[in-house]
Amino acid sequence: MNKGTYPYFDLDMSKYLGQFKMPTPDMDGLFAAHRKNLEVLSAANQRAFEGYGAVVRRQGEIAREAIESYTGILSDMMTEGSIEDKAGKQADVAKQAYEKAIANSRELGDMVAKTNEEAFGLINDRIREGFGEVKELVVTNVARAGAAADQATNGMATVAKAPKAAASK
Repeated sequence: MNKGTYPYFDLDMSKYLGQFKMPTPDMDGLFAAHRKNLEVLSAANQRAFEGYGAVVRRQGEIAREAIESYTGILSDMMTEGSIEDKAGKQADVAKQAYEKAIANSRELGDMVAKTNEEAFGLINDRIREGFGEVKELVVTNVARAGAAADQATNGMATVAKAPKAAASK
């Protein structure tokens, strides 16, 4: 006996597994589906990047507007006038600033929500489309497997008939 060799490891499993006629997936279809997935993911990322860039730009505009507004308000407050007038003006300014802050927050929140909706909408549409593709791939593979099984069954029936025909002669 030769050392280092194991005769039971010399089995060619492909010869035995080849009898089962397992269906192979449509690799071109899978690669096309994954390519579409990556394209949609890239488009969704691009949309999110653009949307959040718009939010940052708007925040900058809001900050600039606020600074300009507060500069004007401070210069008005420095003018001469009674303390009561200035106190009343400060209360009005505080109320306006609060309302403006709420409106700006709402606007920014709406911008973020719209961006999220658009980006996730792209992904959700692709997921729905992907389910259809998976269903099509499965149906195609099942049909191929059924055809291969029928062919194997017919081949076995032919082989089984051959010995009977030879025995009857």
